[in-house]
Amino acid sequence: MDKKSKPLRQASKDYRDAVEAIKTAILQGQYEAAKNINRVQLAVYFSIGKYLSLNTRKGVWGQSALESISQQLRRELPGLRGFSATSLKKMRLFYDNWNFLDANSSVETDEMNQENSSITTDEMIDIHPKIIIHDTTDFPVEEFFKIPFTHHVEIFSKVKDTSARYYYIRRTAEEHLSIEKLVKLIQEEAHVLSELMPNNFQQTISKALMARKAVMMFKDEYLLDFINVEEIGERDSIDVDERVVEQQIVQNIKQFIMTFGNDFAFIGNQYHLEVYGVEHFPDLLFFNRELNAMVVIELKTGEFKTSYLGQLMAYLSILDAKVKKPHENPSIGIVLCKSANREYVEFVIRDYNKPMGVATYTTSQEMPEEYRKALPDVEELKKLL
Repeated sequence: MDKKSKPLRQASKDYRDAVEAIKTAILQGQYEAAKNINRVQLAVYFSIGKYLSLNTRKGVWGQSALESISQQLRRELPGLRGFSATSLKKMRLFYDNWNFLDANSSVETDEMNQENSSITTDEMIDIHPKIIIHDTTDFPVEEFFKIPFTHHVEIFSKVKDTSARYYYIRRTAEEHLSIEKLVKLIQEEAHVLSELMPNNFQQTISKALMARKAVMMFKDEYLLDFINVEEIGERDSIDVDERVVEQQIVQNIKQFIMTFGNDFAFIGNQYHLEVYGVEHFPDLLFFNRELNAMVVIELKTGEFKTSYLGQLMAYLSILDAKVKKPHENPSIGIVLCKSANREYVEFVIRDYNKPMGVATYTTSQEMPEEYRKALPDVEELKKLL
């Protein structure tokens, strides 16, 4: 007997076993997919990926295993699509990239709840594997099962940071992103920009470089430690509170500009605008040399409201029509409020056609006790100076 024929026959048997296991998993998955196609599909791919990973990574199969298995699957299931050698490799990578979900842990999802999820070449593939959330409290469980496998492939193949992957999974599920839109967001490093102020600059500023500069110019939150919060909240009117904040900023305009960024020049507060006999008085107006544009800031002492964007739109329209010089870029508007739901802001601001953003502010008195103690005392600094 040829000595080479035995290993070949053994490999052939292993591949036949693998084909039978994968084929059974596919058929079971197709049967159950009627109940919830995406969850079941991901479960099947995760299980197949694990099966393939355990056998290929440990050297049980040869290099051509996936191609041989794929060809045999197509012979046994004519018309089968989505199980080419390339697709099988993606399933293996899907498992490899999320294999920590298969680790032992006391915290688990109820999506896939079989007691034993270990797979060897001698076992059938369990299309309901036990997926575990292992020390990952921020894992987007619901969103993970909502997005298609093709989107998962784009995310794990192009994004290596785990928290960034979570960001794209959540955003894909929430906005029902197409593959093209998802890839564009990844290329733009949207997860990095998410740490900056939520805005619509990319859509509303035509020059890409200028849009990028505007995005990078503003932060998500500002510490205005010169504001005396004791003067806020003691009056009946929110408008009065906002005037107090405004006046304290004006009185400390140098500190405010240093906090807000570079190249800002203060134009004025309660700047008078008028069109068709209707007067408007935006809280703070600046000019930014780097952006070559006016920046109007509307102050709010409470939580963000969508009406603030409409108010800001009016200011920007009048500024661009009546105040802006021909060589200047379109004006930019910022709502500066006490609190804002970032995802909500990003959702509602995208359909406005003027460049706007929403930032929040805090004061030193509102910081946690341990942080406030670390800050230098203003009066002591004055004595030293």
